[in-house]
Amino acid sequence: MLNFDKVPMRTNLECFLDCTTPVVPSQLLSKTEMRKLNRLWHPCDRENVECFTLGDLWKSFDEWSACGAGVPIMSDDGQNLIQYFLPYLSAIQIFTSNSSVNCLREETDRETRDSFSDSFSDESESEKLSRWDGSSSEEGLSEQDSCCHPNGRLGNLYFQYFEKSSPYGRVPLIDKISSLAQRYPGLKSLRSVDLSPASWMAVAWYPIYHIPAGRTVKDLQTCFLTYHTLSSSFQDDDDDGRKQKEGESISLAPFGLATYKMQGEVWISDKIGQDQERLLSMLDVADSWLKQLQVQHHDFNYFMGIRRG
Repeated sequence: MLNFDKVPMRTNLECFLDCTTPVVPSQLLSKTEMRKLNRLWHPCDRENVECFTLGDLWKSFDEWSACGAGVPIMSDDGQNLIQYFLPYLSAIQIFTSNSSVNCLREETDRETRDSFSDSFSDESESEKLSRWDGSSSEEGLSEQDSCCHPNGRLGNLYFQYFEKSSPYGRVPLIDKISSLAQRYPGLKSLRSVDLSPASWMAVAWYPIYHIPAGRTVKDLQTCFLTYHTLSSSFQDDDDDGRKQKEGESISLAPFGLATYKMQGEVWISDKIGQDQERLLSMLDVADSWLKQLQVQHHDFNYFMGIRRG
């Protein structure tokens, strides 16, 4: 349980952004590994390069996926509450270099052959048909094998996923990643230094409950979309709060944000308009990011009221 007496005076929006920012253990690259980096993505003037594995990133969502992320907030009438949000994978694109893609393809092909040979011997014909029908109709799954983005400097598209099902039909983020990683092991083994600056993910945060229960507070049904870069190319950017403390951990603070069902003033609780300005700025950045990558993000369009057939 969070102790409100020890919580610094922050606005509700600042508390949400802080409490839903994943923090992952950092790894320091050796000089030999640094020399192998793509210089388009990683300038050679860095003395040290720290990174994280995607597997460690997903581990930071373990507790949140099970219990929700607790965000301390203060209501308009001065009530102290903790609002819990459950994270869902909304979208992800992973761009890598040719060498990374080739290694991952070989690993995937080998594991796929092994798993198929083991499972097929124990399955009936009806079970086989059922399994294949399920995988081919998974909504929101988009696959392209080593597809190169129109902007070649962005690298090769190893994997992308856009969730399109309703919130009630989704599974928490850690469960979705575990399922996808069975076919794409790079979702856990890739490091942030292996990824191009175009790699990103979006997390949908849906409110589930608040403590103390029983209090009716306006605007506690607001949903959020947070956008995070995944590449180490941004680790020296002090403005986005990515770096926490050298040699210990890396904080992946969101660079973009979108909201849904925002009514009232719970999430714009400051008196000088900075929360409102920050919301608009982060929304604009998210929109610009999607346009630069020529991406149609289903959840973003829905949050913005853009309905597509």
